[in-house]
Amino acid sequence: MTFMEKFQFNFLENSRWQFMVTGLKNTLLISVFAVILGVALGFLIAIVRSFHDKTGKLKILNFLCRVYLTVIRGTPAMVQLLIVYYVIFASVNIDKLLVAVIAFGLNSAAYVAEIIRSGIMSIDEGQTEAGRSLGLSFTQTMRLIILPQALKNVLPALGNEFIVLLKETSISGYIGLMDLTRGGDIIRSQTYEALFPLLAVATIYLLIVCFLSYLVDRLERRLRVSER
Repeated sequence: MTFMEKFQFNFLENSRWQFMVTGLKNTLLISVFAVILGVALGFLIAIVRSFHDKTGKLKILNFLCRVYLTVIRGTPAMVQLLIVYYVIFASVNIDKLLVAVIAFGLNSAAYVAEIIRSGIMSIDEGQTEAGRSLGLSFTQTMRLIILPQALKNVLPALGNEFIVLLKETSISGYIGLMDLTRGGDIIRSQTYEALFPLLAVATIYLLIVCFLSYLVDRLERRLRVSER
């Protein structure tokens, strides 16, 4: 077969391209909502851990956060996805897309938490002392002085975490969810040709990652300019 004949056979016949489109849509949905969940939960964990590091308070919450971080970062994302689907939601009729968002969101939160916490702890202690000397409470100092600077420092790292999360969603097919990788695999199972479907999947992932990397690079350059 020629290149065009193989392309038509793999994607155009029986409208197999729809598997790729549906998979791409689900992949993007999972990635976007999982990163929103991960940032929200990770932010709370980072605040708890940073507050404990600076004041020594919230010992129980800090201990629970440390356990959570250890477990999530110490186990594979695929195992976490399977546990969430086959154990936690085993007896519940729940949309697989929502399961994937929860699983990847919980996974991302552990890494986001440490990114944000490192940003908070990187701010010079003199900033906190300056805020307190102005009569601000610890909470006000964190909200008005520390967090804005910390978030500015870690925005590029958060962008890179979104790129990593996007690629991790390729294991969603293990719970029978139609993601981009699963779409390519279904085409392969129907045509018995692996090269074209898998190459198409890899190319789409590469294009998305390159676009996101470009946005992260632009963000980093703008942040460097604003610091001058």
